[in-house]
Amino acid sequence: MTALTLSTAAASGLRADAIVVGVAKGAKGPVVALGAESVDKAYDGKLASVLETLGASGGEGEVTKLPAPSGFKAPVVLAVGLGAVPEKDSAYDADTLRRAAGAAARALAGTKRAGFALPIADAADTGAVAEGALLGAYSFDAYKGDGKDTKSAKGKGKAEAAGKGGKAPLAEVALLGAKPRDKAHKAAVERATAVTEELNRARDLINTPPNDLNPEAFAAVAGAAAKEHGVKVQVLDEKALAKGGFGGILGVGVGSDAPPRLVKLSYTSSKAKKHLAFVGKGITYDSGGISLKPAGHNETMKCDMSGAAAVFAAVISAARLGLEVNVTGWLALAENMPSGSATRPGDVLRMYSGKTVEVLNTDAEGRLVLADAITKASEDKPDAIVDVATLTGAMMMALGGRTFGIMANDDAFRTSVHEIAEEVGEPSWPMPLPEHLLKGMDSPTADIANMGERMGGGLVAGLFLREFVGEGITWAHLDIAGPAYNEAAPFGYTPKGGTGSAVRTLVRLAERTAAGDLG
Repeated sequence: MTALTLSTAAASGLRADAIVVGVAKGAKGPVVALGAESVDKAYDGKLASVLETLGASGGEGEVTKLPAPSGFKAPVVLAVGLGAVPEKDSAYDADTLRRAAGAAARALAGTKRAGFALPIADAADTGAVAEGALLGAYSFDAYKGDGKDTKSAKGKGKAEAAGKGGKAPLAEVALLGAKPRDKAHKAAVERATAVTEELNRARDLINTPPNDLNPEAFAAVAGAAAKEHGVKVQVLDEKALAKGGFGGILGVGVGSDAPPRLVKLSYTSSKAKKHLAFVGKGITYDSGGISLKPAGHNETMKCDMSGAAAVFAAVISAARLGLEVNVTGWLALAENMPSGSATRPGDVLRMYSGKTVEVLNTDAEGRLVLADAITKASEDKPDAIVDVATLTGAMMMALGGRTFGIMANDDAFRTSVHEIAEEVGEPSWPMPLPEHLLKGMDSPTADIANMGERMGGGLVAGLFLREFVGEGITWAHLDIAGPAYNEAAPFGYTPKGGTGSAVRTLVRLAERTAAGDLG
């Protein structure tokens, strides 16, 4: 993990490999952002014109390197684009700073230390730059090189590995312009460090190949982290699941040689007045089962446990931050494989709730494991349940690859979750649950089918899950199928591969609940 410090050093005197400054896109060319005044002065006030000569515009994420001025101990200045100059008297929003810091950190891979002189007006800005830098510096290299490092796979800090196949991540970030002795700035850095470390651990899990991360291995990683941070853990293996009647989880996992698990992580605070339950879909590999996915759709299906990874990271983050709210995480873990013992289309499963489900498509398996876990989570009578899942391709068709959908049984709660997601920089969109789509899941042989109308398939999945929420419990469903795994080029603080989508939304929801801001 990249180290992060607050420094009082002047940019010119910092011993580093590079100094990072911000540059915005002005009406008449690039504009040097606040925080870089001393650097601009060292260029005789001509840094903007030098950057323009080099082709820089200040566009978001644009990175330009140039030799540092005479007298600087760092040899390089790196200018990162912030996008449009903010309106008069307004500051850059938090996610603009995160994205810029992330782009700069990624561009500095292979270097040991960099000073970040980006615009910092308050502690919130300090936290945003810290988050962006730590997330942008992430890399996953455990499986590159001569193979000596792969023994430590299965979610154990692979971001720290300096892979032999590429450059090591930026080793240290020194934030300039923050206030090292100010409690608020210190707290912002501590929070950013805790959350990004757990988010990067979620990315590690998502990126780990499925031959090294099956349900049992995932449960072991969760158990070890829980023990480290004082979180109680309970793991139900296949025998306990069968005894308990968890037909959904068992029905999905029965075709695999790697049996399923249901993991309960419980963080409690003596000062808590509210209880949140987070439920994550954890399909460690999804072949589609008997309803096999077509060629070209299998290669990234190790990411189908991204919801469980997000829930895991959020619970551990809550523990590390000492939030005054009880948070329970449920990881519904299974591998969906075709075999002679696999669930067939047309089979009927009896769920943990007692309801029966006719399985029309074994590739609609996520809702089956989630249904059992949601029913179980409801028994604790939490104030709210939030499930997170890479659930439907339909949601990707609707919202693209960077935005997740939010459905809920309470409009106000859905709005709150959406606002929180936007606040932390995770694009989301509120989606409806049209009642008329329920009829499409009518089954002649069971209480409900696991498929309905093709059009609006993401909404159908949400309606299915709603059927398993305990009476009177507020519930929201996050379909992160799009943003959970980035197959395109890295951008901002988002890497190629697993992203850790929804972790920051869940953590902020827990913080807001602890503060009493959600009623």
